[in-house]
Amino acid sequence: MRIHYLSNVPFEQLGAMETWFRERGMTISQSLLFQGDALPDVEEIDALVVMGGPMGADDDDQFPWMAAEKSLIKSSIASGKKVLGICLGAQLIARVLGAEVTANPEKEVGWFPVRPTRQGSTDSIGRLFANQPAVLHWHGDTFAIPQGAVHLLESEGCPNQAFRYGDNVLALQFHLELAHENAKALCAACPEDLAAGTWVEDRESLLGDTQRFEDARNLLGRVLGQFLG
Repeated sequence: MRIHYLSNVPFEQLGAMETWFRERGMTISQSLLFQGDALPDVEEIDALVVMGGPMGADDDDQFPWMAAEKSLIKSSIASGKKVLGICLGAQLIARVLGAEVTANPEKEVGWFPVRPTRQGSTDSIGRLFANQPAVLHWHGDTFAIPQGAVHLLESEGCPNQAFRYGDNVLALQFHLELAHENAKALCAACPEDLAAGTWVEDRESLLGDTQRFEDARNLLGRVLGQFLG
């Protein structure tokens, strides 16, 4: 399988996904959009992974690549390619599918549980979260669920945490892919996001329990296995 990922900022990379892909003999290519890399032709890839970033899903005027990024996401979905979005990537998928992306009532930054919705509880991916695991969140915006999509997961701080659109599109608001060193880099890049809030952990709490990262990596593997086969 040919995996291509889109990176909007230097500190949002594949993380633990890279190891999972390589262990299964998948080829990986990338567009580092922040440094002007070109986008691939849809026919050159089998799966598109869209990573996160602190920008908004409608900030096309500030980030010159964003309109083309959305166009690639749209054409990849239409072509039946597997498309996975993480955080901002999930929000971009929602926008491409006609749903709004707005500010969440409060930022959600830290380890908080997600649980399956009624629809998610019978979905092959939603069921993987039946034990309501704590996952790492880092976002201030939220997406609406696109028409025709299956709303999979929710949390106390943000009702819309994941959706599936058909069998080829999966959007996750949270981060299973972040290894401990990736999370440290994110804390260094966006320290302002750690300001106290109802759904914000401090840096020590966010980074302190390394077992959480290992649990997230294992859950990531099950999600990718279910989604990509």
